[in-house]
Amino acid sequence: MQTYLKNGYIVSMDQQDTVFDGGGVLVEDDRITAVGKVDPRLVKPDAEVIDLQGKYVLPGFVNTHVHTSQQISRGVGDDVDFICWLHDRMWPFESNMTEEDSYVSTLMTSLELIRSGVTSFAEPGGQFVSGMARGTAESGLRGKLAKSVMDCGEGLPEIWQRTMEQELEQQVVDLEKYHNTADGRVQVWFGLRTIFNNTDELCVRTKELADKYGVGIHMHVAEAKEEKEYTYARWGEGTVKHLERLGVLDKNLLAVHTVWLTDEELELFKKREVKISHNPASAMRVLGFARIPKMLAMGLRPSIGTDGASSSNHMDMVDEMWLTSLIHKGWRLDPTVVPSQDILRMATKWGSRALLDEDLYGSLECGKKADLIMIDLQQPNMQPEHNLTKNLVYSGSKQNVKMTMINGKVLYEDNHFEIGFDPKEIYQRANAIIGRMK
Repeated sequence: MQTYLKNGYIVSMDQQDTVFDGGGVLVEDDRITAVGKVDPRLVKPDAEVIDLQGKYVLPGFVNTHVHTSQQISRGVGDDVDFICWLHDRMWPFESNMTEEDSYVSTLMTSLELIRSGVTSFAEPGGQFVSGMARGTAESGLRGKLAKSVMDCGEGLPEIWQRTMEQELEQQVVDLEKYHNTADGRVQVWFGLRTIFNNTDELCVRTKELADKYGVGIHMHVAEAKEEKEYTYARWGEGTVKHLERLGVLDKNLLAVHTVWLTDEELELFKKREVKISHNPASAMRVLGFARIPKMLAMGLRPSIGTDGASSSNHMDMVDEMWLTSLIHKGWRLDPTVVPSQDILRMATKWGSRALLDEDLYGSLECGKKADLIMIDLQQPNMQPEHNLTKNLVYSGSKQNVKMTMINGKVLYEDNHFEIGFDPKEIYQRANAIIGRMK
C-alpha cells in the first residue's frame, strides 16, 4: 500500500533540519520512501493521494516518560507535596489496580497521546506489563514498556513487597513474552523506580540484564529535593554519582526529571551518554526546574515527556513544548535560552535518540518508519506565518493536529479515531474502575 502526501510544508528534522515548502512524503507500507520534491514517477497509479493544501507535516512526537497505568488516577494526586502524593495517594491507588485496570488505563492514555500527535512513548512502570502491552498493541502506538521495580523502601504496600530476584525474574518473563511484538511496536525495557526503592544489587543486576538483552533502563533520577537529601545523608553524594560508582550510568539509561544535578553530575551524563527526559509540567508542580539551558550549552540532547495524568494531568506534548519554552526563560531571566528549534528537536529526533531508536523514526527520511503528523496552519493561533516552527512551539495546540500516522497507518484524522476500540466504551470502563476503588 502506498500513500502520497503532497503540497505541504515538510519539516523533516533530518540532520540539517531541512524544510521543503510545497514538498511531499511518499509512504510505502510502513516506511518512508521519498521526502521533499517527490518524483511523480515513484507514485503508483493506485496510491492513496492526500493533498495537504499547505499543511505542516513533521515527525510524530516522542513522549519519553508517561505512566500509562496512572491515566485512571487523574485528579487523585492534586494539591499535595511529593511524599504525600507518592505514599498516601498513588501507592494505595496503584497497588489496588488489576491487570485489566492497567489495560484500560493504557487505552485511555493512548487516546490522548494519539490525539496530540504522539507516535511513540516510553512507560516507566506500572505493575502489569502484560496489560500495558495488550493496550499498546491494540492502540497502534509504538511503546517501550517497563515494570515499576522496587525491592526495598519504607511504606510499600504489602502486595509490592518483593525480593530482588522476584522483580528481576518477572521482568525477564515479560521481556521474553512481549518484546518486539505487534510488528515490533511493543518493546520491553527494564525498570528501576527510584533510588529510594532500589537496592545497589538490584541496580547492578538490572544493568547486566539490560546489556544482555540489548534494551534500555528507565529510571527516575535526581527527581526531588527529598531524594537529594536522602542520598547525601546515606552516601554523601547524589543519585548520579552513586549510579556511576555502581556502573549503571551508560548510554542505555533513560534518566527522568534530572532536576537536582550538580555540574559534576552533568559532566558524567555527557561522558556516559546518558539519555534525559525533561517533564516540565510535573516538575513545575512539586519537583523544581531542570537545568535544560545548561544541558543544551554542554551539548547534551534532552527529550520531553508528559509524565502521568496524576502528576501533570494531561498527555499533551504540544503544551509540554510550550511550557519548556517558558519556564527556562523565566527562571533564568533570559529570553534567549532554550530556543524553539531545540524544543522541536527535543520532542522529535532527540526523543527517538533517548529511546535508542534514532535510526528508526524521529525524522522524515527515506527508510525510516512512517510515523508522522499533520498540523493545520489555517487556524487563528497559527497565523500569520512569519515563522512556522516558532508558531508551533510558542502558540500551537493539540487542536492543530489533524492527522497522526504510525507505521504507515492513519490512527487519527479530523477529530476521528481510526482504531479498533470505541473510546466511549473505554471511558465508561475507566469510570467503573474508579467506582470500585472508592
